This record gives sequence, C-alpha cells and structure tokens, in this order.
Amino acid sequence: DPQQRLFLECAWEALEGAGYDAARCTGPVGVFGGASANSYYFFHVYSRHELLNAPGGVQGFLGTDKDFLCTRVSYELGLCGPSVGVQTACSTSLVAVHLACQSLLNGECDMALAGGVSLKVPQVGYFHLPGGILAPDGHCRAFDAAAAGAVPGSGAGVVVLKRLEDALADGDPIRAVIRGSAVNNDGALRVGFAAPGVEGQAAVIAEALALARVDPASIGCVEAHGSGTALGDPIEIAALTRAWRASTARKGFCAVGSVKTNIGHLDAAAGIAGLIKTVLALEHREIPPSLHCATPNPAIGFPETPFYVNTRLAPWETEGAPRRAAVSSFGLGGTNAHVVLEEAPEPEPAAPSRPWQLLLVAAKTPAALEAATDRLAGHLADVAEEKLPDVAWTLQAGRRVMPWRRALVVRDAEEARRALAGRDPAALLQAHEERTDRTVAFLLPGLGEQYPGMARGLYDSEPVFRAEIDRCAAVLRPLGVDLAAALEGGGEEGGGVDLKAMLGRGGTAAGPLQQTAVAQPALFAVEMALARLWREWGIVPRALLGYSLGEYVAACLAGVVSLEDALRVVALRAQAIEALPAGGMLAVPLPESATAGLLGGDLALAAVSGPELCVVAGPAAAVDALEVLLRERGTPGRRLATAHAFHTPLLEPVAGTLERLLAGVALRAPEIPFLSNLTGTWITAGEATDPRYWVRQMLSPVRFAAAAAELLRDPGRVLLEVGPGQSLSSLALQIGGDGRVALPSLRSAWERRPDQAFVLSTLGRLWLAGVPVDWTGFRGAERRRRVALPTYPFERRRYWVEGGVEGDGAAHAARPATEVTTTLHARPGLATPYVAPVGEPERALAEIWQELLGLAAVGTHDSFFDLGGHSLLATQLLARITARFGVEIPLAALFEAPTIQGLAPLLTAAGTAAGSQETTLPRRPEADRAPLSFAQQRLWFIDRLEPGSTAYNLPAALRLTGPLDTALLAGGLTAIARRHETLGTTFELVQGEPLQVIAGDRDLALPVADLAALPP
Repeated sequence: DPQQRLFLECAWEALEGAGYDAARCTGPVGVFGGASANSYYFFHVYSRHELLNAPGGVQGFLGTDKDFLCTRVSYELGLCGPSVGVQTACSTSLVAVHLACQSLLNGECDMALAGGVSLKVPQVGYFHLPGGILAPDGHCRAFDAAAAGAVPGSGAGVVVLKRLEDALADGDPIRAVIRGSAVNNDGALRVGFAAPGVEGQAAVIAEALALARVDPASIGCVEAHGSGTALGDPIEIAALTRAWRASTARKGFCAVGSVKTNIGHLDAAAGIAGLIKTVLALEHREIPPSLHCATPNPAIGFPETPFYVNTRLAPWETEGAPRRAAVSSFGLGGTNAHVVLEEAPEPEPAAPSRPWQLLLVAAKTPAALEAATDRLAGHLADVAEEKLPDVAWTLQAGRRVMPWRRALVVRDAEEARRALAGRDPAALLQAHEERTDRTVAFLLPGLGEQYPGMARGLYDSEPVFRAEIDRCAAVLRPLGVDLAAALEGGGEEGGGVDLKAMLGRGGTAAGPLQQTAVAQPALFAVEMALARLWREWGIVPRALLGYSLGEYVAACLAGVVSLEDALRVVALRAQAIEALPAGGMLAVPLPESATAGLLGGDLALAAVSGPELCVVAGPAAAVDALEVLLRERGTPGRRLATAHAFHTPLLEPVAGTLERLLAGVALRAPEIPFLSNLTGTWITAGEATDPRYWVRQMLSPVRFAAAAAELLRDPGRVLLEVGPGQSLSSLALQIGGDGRVALPSLRSAWERRPDQAFVLSTLGRLWLAGVPVDWTGFRGAERRRRVALPTYPFERRRYWVEGGVEGDGAAHAARPATEVTTTLHARPGLATPYVAPVGEPERALAEIWQELLGLAAVGTHDSFFDLGGHSLLATQLLARITARFGVEIPLAALFEAPTIQGLAPLLTAAGTAAGSQETTLPRRPEADRAPLSFAQQRLWFIDRLEPGSTAYNLPAALRLTGPLDTALLAGGLTAIARRHETLGTTFELVQGEPLQVIAGDRDLALPVADLAALPP
C-alpha cells in the first residue's frame, strides 16, 4: 500500500527533523497512527489472483492492511514503544496524537510518533451528488454562505512528541507545546450515525480546555474541522461557542479557519494536517487565511460568537502573553478530538563551543550522498555562525550512519558551505565503508617526534585533555620535575599547572625537550592525556602497541600500573638516564641483516622498525660517523631527537635503579592486551608483572616490525597513533600493505595546522573508517541543541502492481505471478566483492534472487540478508527454489548459508536424496497387528460396556443437486479407504489383547436408499 510507504517516509523524516536517529534512541519510542481505506489493494492487487496465491502471498497482506501501518514503522525503524493503529475515520490522526500524549504522560514511552495518511488510488476526481458531502465545484468553502461540501484530498503527516521537561533538558527543537487534549464520541445525541452532534463536540472542547488549564480568551486561533457542509459548519461553531461561553463573553476576537480549504479533506490525515498548519502558524507568528469564504454563513451567527473567519494573512499579535491555539477534528461516526496548543518557549541562546566543528554526511548510495551534500550546503547558506555547533551536533548524534560518508572540519558556516558545494578535495573527506563497529588499537610512540608546544591547542580547547595534563603535572612536581620552570627559566610557586608553560609555543627553544629528564615525562603525560581524550570520545582501544617509552604508556592504559606509579617510575628512570653520558640515535633505511654489518664497537641495534628500517644507537661521535658514512653511500639516515642511546647496553648502569623502582610498585596483569617490544608478540601476565622484564626491555632492541605485523593480523583493525607526529602510523602502513587505516592524533613538528582541527580531522577519519564514536562524550559539558536540518533524500523506485483485467479470469491466470512493474536497481555497495555465479545451479539461484530482490546483479558470495532480504522474503525465496528445482530447502539452511555459493551444494544434495526416496508412504504388511493407542483403548472399552453405541460416531449429511453416479461415488470412497488404512481398521481380541487389524484392499460397501418415490 503506498500509504504504508508514505507514512514510513514521514516517520523517518519527522524523527530526523527532530534531530534523532531511531537507531540511537535510548528509551522506548511509540507509534500511533491510522490510514484510510486501501483503494490501491482493491483496484490493483485484489484482482491479481496469481499474486495473492503465489508463495509468500501473505507479505502482500502485511503490506496492505491497516493493522500493520504502525507496526511496520516500529519494525523498520527499530522502535520498541507502543505501536497502535487508530481508526476513527476523519479524526483518526488527531486521536492518534491524543493517545500518544497519554502514552507519554503515563510513562509508556519517552518519545512518540503520531499522525495519519490518506492516499486515493487512482488519483481521479469525483461525481457530485446533490445533497452529498462533496462540493459541486471542487472548492471547500468552510463557513461560507455558499458552503456545499468538502473536496477529497491525499496527504500524510507525522509529528514527534515528547514530554516538555525532557525536550527542554535534551535541547530538542521544540516547535509547539500541547497543553491539553481530549477525545469522546457523540453517542446517539445526533440526527444520524454520520451526522455531527453539538453536545459531544462541546463536551470534548470543554474537557480539553480544562485539562490545558487555559482561559479560552487567551486562544487566538482555532483550526476547525471545517468540512464546509451546510450542516456541519453551524454545529461546529455552536459547539465551540457553548464551550467558550463558560469562561468568556467576548465576541469576535478569535480567528477560525480550515486547512481543508487549501488541500482538501485528507480523511484519516485531516487532523494531523490541521495540527501541522497550526504549529507553523505559532512558529511564524502569523495567522494564515481560510480560503473561499466570501460571505460568512448567516446561519452561524458569527457576530454573536467569539469567532471570526480569517480571510487574509495576518500578523499574530499578543500583549506579551504566549500565543495559543486549538485544533478540532471530528470523525464520521462521532469520535471527536480537540487539542490545545501553545507556542514553544524561547530557546536558550547558543552556548560556547570549540572553535572548530566536525560536520558529517552519510547516505546509502553515491547518488543519495551527492543529494544530501547539496541539501546541507544549501541549508548552511542561511545558518547563523553561532548555530554551526548545533548543526554539527545534530549531524553527529541525529543521523543514521550509512555506507557512503563524508566528513568536514571547518571554523564557520560559510567555509562549510563552500567546501560542500564545491566538493573541495582538500577539505572534504570521503569514504565508502559498510562496517560501523571496527575496533581500534593505539600506537604509542617513544622519543623522537616531540617538539615545543605539542598539543598546546588541545590544552586550551579540550577540558578533558587539560584536566589529565594538570593531573600529571601535580604528580610530577613533588618528584622534582618542574617542566614549566625548565622551559621558562623558573616557574611561579604554586602556579597550578607545572606543564602548561612547557606546552606553550612562545620564546622557548627546542633544547630542553632534548633532555631525557624533561622529554620523557612530558611525552608520557601528553600520550596519557590524548588517550584519555580519545576514550572520552568513545575511541576505546582493544589492543595497544607502545614503542620504547610508549610501552610504559601501554602498561598504564592496560591497568598494569597506576598513573601515579607510572609517572614516578618514568620520571626517576629518566633522571637516572640523564646522568649517563650523552648518546645519539639514527634511523637507518636498511633491513636488519644489512644494518648488522654497520654495528660494532660502540654502536648497537636499538630498534627494528620495519622491513627496511632500523635504528642504531651509541655515543654521539659514533652516531655522527655512521651518519656521514650512510650519506656517502647514498642511503642517508635520519637523526632522532634524543639525548641518549636508548635500548642499548649503554643504559646498563640504570638497570639496578629501574628494578628497585619497579619492585616497590604494584604491578597487575594487563586488562587490555598489548605487544612486547622485547619479543614482538603479545606480552604475558608474567612478563608484565616482572620488574626484570622492564629492565630487559630498556636494554634490548625494540621489535616494532614484528609487533606491528602481529597487530595487523586482524584485517579490520584501525590503528591510531596516540602521540606527536605520525612515524608509527606510517611504519604500520608500510608493514600492513593496502587497505589498512592508520591515523595520527597530533601534527608533526613541521606542520602548522591547529591542534584541534587536526584531531577533529582524525576523529572524522575514524568515523569514515567505520569506528563507532560516542558523540555524547565528544559533546562533553557543552550545552548543545538539536536543530532542524534537511532530511534524507529518498531514492524512490517503482514497485507498482498493475490491476487485472476486470471480469476476465483467463487473463488473470495467464499473467505470470512475477509480472510487477519493477525497476531493477544496481547491486548495493557491500563489503563483499562481486563474484559472478558459476554453473547452472548458481546462475539459476542468482536469477531467483535478482527477481525477488529487484537487483540487476547478485554475486555468488553476497549474503541474502545484506542485499535486503528478511524472514518473509526468505519464505518466498525457498518456495521459488522448490518450484524451480523440485527440492525443499529448510529455512534454517538459508540462515546458516545465506549465499548462492552456500545454497548451491544443498540443492544438489537434496535432489540426490529426493531421487533415491520413494514418493509414496510404505504400506504396513497386512499380517502385522498393531497395539491400540490410549485413545483407541478407551473407545474399545466403551464399546465393550455398551456394544453398538453410536455415541462416538460422527454423522455427516451432504445435499447434492443433479444426477448421482453411485458407482463412481463408491469407487471414490473405496480409493480413499485403501489410501487411508485407518478407514479399514477394526479392533479384535488376540490372545486376550485388543489389537488393530487392517482389512487390506477391499471394496467398501456403499448402502443406497433411494427415496425418489417418496412424495415431495
């Protein structure tokens, strides 16, 4: 039914318009609504008997019956609140709003969708009947002297409802407030079943006003039912007047109108159309005109009522009081609904936010992504600068994550509009990714990439990062590590943040960060703060790989050691190393085997970073000489920003100090797996908790290449470098090959992009790669509001069933069951690459899948469910397979092997098994005697007590007309008796035990009593 599709589209758009993604609604969401009679079914589907009788024909019923309008929405959108179909004729959708409000107030749901849909098929005009309810000229003239009926229309509408206090707390875009609502029925107090009643309408209006606790004199506009009939209009105004006169005697102050004069009578959607019109009037603070009312109906007597028909667009002025309105909808059959509305409270002013914003766009197809991008670009042309953070928040938290994605980091709305509209490749990131649950591993670098001012921008703009840095600084100061004083030449006593100055840019030289005692604690603190920030944003590592000092960060993140103990160990270890003679480290672009030839004397292998990249360390003079040698050979190395020869025997004098430090620290088994620098594989609990392991780690080469290869054995894992620069992520990409995602968190020393813009770009890239993000954690303490943005650009495809040839049964039978006007669409973008089916069974299965799913191509490895299949389509699929191949495949088999390649062998196996089996049931040998069942024993016992009793006989009589062929009838009954042995079975005593005895193939005697001679 097109009504179901339109209602589903409106439900999706209403939720997106409210800034919500149904998949991320944390509480129950209800659905309340109704539809008009399904004329599409009667004109197009009902006459197609071959469709109704085809396998899976029940799906046609589920897709066309009113009962499933709301439950379809609940199923497709994953909504678990009450799902209630409402059917009260013209008042259906406003009654749905009332029921949704009650459900919210009763706590049955936290949010609700309410509305209705009415679509006439075919879209044709009508014949006017004098005295009927339809207008003679195609105009609805509500409240006019010439009013003579309504005009049928088609439409749909859905609103999102929420408790006011919740909507305010959640920063929702409130468009209006429902103060009160009521529903009743006219009962028998009216002229006829289809006639309106003054008593019932007045009562429901009065009840709604009482529940709303408002004075009718404060209401400036009433959206009336206003069907434009000579009987209905006067009754409606009389009922309104009776209800209002209980509180006010004022005359002619309240505008009345009807949206039916604009778009016709929408039947089940009439009430929601009136409600939406009224909400828009409140939002725009203007009262729209009611059309086609040239002369008010004199039978109504407007001058003596509180009402007047508003016939022009008028500003809605008030004297400081909130604007209020009311909406009526009265159903054929007497069910009345009335709702009292108030304009939305003034929104809070825009709250401060980050200087940079991350905008996201996602769609199911490339074409939809382009359309969504254009829509957002157009919308941003009218967005005030202070609203851009709210736009970003709504896109992050209120839109479904889909395979085709774009991300953009900008400072203002105009920059965003230009980048989106122009598809700026330097700014607009794009990816296609089916997954939304990829895991992340942290890469934690050691010394070599640090620089003055690293992460200063994050310290200034990200409270979580700043708090962690301050926490580290407070731990380090008692240990004699005053980094601010070291960088600035002396720090203020009790100045608060010892690391703050160290992270500043102004007037500092790079020298102090070359000092191990300064650089190592600083780097550790920055990496811990970055990790804390990422975790706050929902980027939680499933694995860790630290490089050199980074392994201490990994141990701390994994819970092996507390932050305080780790900082103490790192700082005192660094101070001990600082007392050693200076050294240097050189990255060498050679494999380990070639690098070994360069070693000797004071030079040692410090790291194997990649297949053709090693690090050599030793005294500064020896490293200088090696650097010159490599340059002369045409394979220049790169000097690392370190002051000592780490991971070499030159650090042996510190071994005892480190072991004693760790012996006094509580070490625990890791809660997050991390890789060992020493072994190149996953660290064991015994190693992680052994102080001697950490001594060996300090003196031995870093086996990063082996550890990275182990980490990359999971092909779906995303690597995130948590520290300055991108040396480790670059190395990992070289080791991992194509298709890997490895991203940095902080810029390198030579880059000038602001820190926050850089980290937001990385967050966007993580989202593009399929890593889930906690956007609530990302928002943090910011007070953000959801705002109305362009909704999803649906790509409609035609699935229209043409009606059968009326009165021509032969034509129905001749038309194939699959003859539905359907446009085959392209295979969706799947993570599985397309592989064409091979062989007759696979190709035949592919044809069935293509026909059923409406796809132009299906690959042999494509999952039926990834292509859009579900349980109902699965039954149709199996029925078509049975019809095509003559074998039955159980439903469970499809769930276990949902691909063509998986099903094809089952067809062959099932066909072979079917060919080897008999097609008829094997007959029991006549000599067999079977014991009686428990039920048969009871019947036999009763017969023994009262022989010949007919108490358990089941008589039946058939009245037939025409000549009777008794011989043919007897032959038919005999054939049935032979096929069903129970009909030829008797009970006999054999050696004192009752047994079943089968008579065998005998003719059944058919007694005939010919009563033709009896008088009529």
